Amino acid sequence: MLHLISVIGLLAVAQQALAFPSMAQDFKSQSHSHKSKRVNGIAPGFDADAQRIDVSGDHAFLPPGHGDLRGPCPGLNALANHNYLPHDGVATIDQFVQATNQVFGMGVDLAAFLSTYGAVISGDLTSWSIGGPPGGSLLPGLLSQPQGISGSHNKYETDGSPTRGDLYQYGNDFLVQLSQFKALYEKQSGDNANYDLDVLTQFRAERIAQSKAEDPYFFSAPFAGVAVQPAAYTFIYRFMANKSAEYPEGILNQEVLKSFFSITGDDGNLQYTPGNERIPDNWYKRAIGDEYTIPYYSTDLNVAALQHPEFLEIGGNTGTTNSFVGVDPSNVTGGVYNSKNLLQGNNLACFGFQAGIQAAPDLLKGLVSNVTGAVNKLTGSLDLSGLGCPVLEGIDESQFSQFPGYTKLNSDGSY
Repeated sequence: MLHLISVIGLLAVAQQALAFPSMAQDFKSQSHSHKSKRVNGIAPGFDADAQRIDVSGDHAFLPPGHGDLRGPCPGLNALANHNYLPHDGVATIDQFVQATNQVFGMGVDLAAFLSTYGAVISGDLTSWSIGGPPGGSLLPGLLSQPQGISGSHNKYETDGSPTRGDLYQYGNDFLVQLSQFKALYEKQSGDNANYDLDVLTQFRAERIAQSKAEDPYFFSAPFAGVAVQPAAYTFIYRFMANKSAEYPEGILNQEVLKSFFSITGDDGNLQYTPGNERIPDNWYKRAIGDEYTIPYYSTDLNVAALQHPEFLEIGGNTGTTNSFVGVDPSNVTGGVYNSKNLLQGNNLACFGFQAGIQAAPDLLKGLVSNVTGAVNKLTGSLDLSGLGCPVLEGIDESQFSQFPGYTKLNSDGSY
């Protein structure tokens, strides 16, 4: 329902941590202290009546039919299959905000920006497809057919997904690669399985390393790599874990994980049916008042990066495997963000979200006639007022010209 520090900066952090054990311990202790704190300062509680999600009647599971669109986001696919989003897979900004808030407990601030970004970058400025091109005639102001989220590589969707393959490695970026799902699935076993953030963060590190080693065109863009790719991991636990009175933060066991990823079968015989993601029976969302907001997500970003400094990389392979070259964020941002200040406050989230807006004019060329109006719509949807963000006035995308994973991509998502 997809990184940013120079290699020099990253090596400096890693070498200092190795040379000075106290620094490594500081990283570890910072991470644990962040994890122990809730953004709103209170435990979420549990209200069964308010949190149980209806999967009967109008919201009973119905697999996609002919012409229905499904794509790389399992959560959005599940919403469409249960008619919380239109079953054809094309929805308006308001419908996305309402459905993700109602079913998953996504904060309205986060939902509003992600939904608007989808409409502006991948849709017709008011709606967008959770899969590929929706078809139909072009609306006034559009210069080409919207490609949906499946055609948004490096714009929204990105390399290094937990279960979806890298575009240049597999030829598509929207189908589950069963080998990747199995790698995640096998990290837990039995009745005590719980795919929490610790499990998912470690899996993310493994997947990024795997992409660098196997995809010669692996690329991590400022917005898609920094703000979206981490979400593909954190959202799994934050939104799919089943809440209860005993476990108000949620438990994500194997059956729930399989259901949300359209996987059936026993451990030794897992099978994937494209587009059949479903919300499990007896499933409970996040507590009311404990919505997953941009500040909450910002904390998760920092915690993961403190554990794995390589998550801070932007850059890519240069046409061969294991050829990753990083780009200094200071060069990309005109010095506003650098290797020293990215993990200060909310700067990591600030950089990722602002980079998405600053990249929008180039991404929208040839797609809409009024680029300024589209960017203003996007800017108006992002509320970072409480994060204390340094203001990013622009990004220098010429820094990415050395990466074929960036330069090969066409505006329609093909290559």
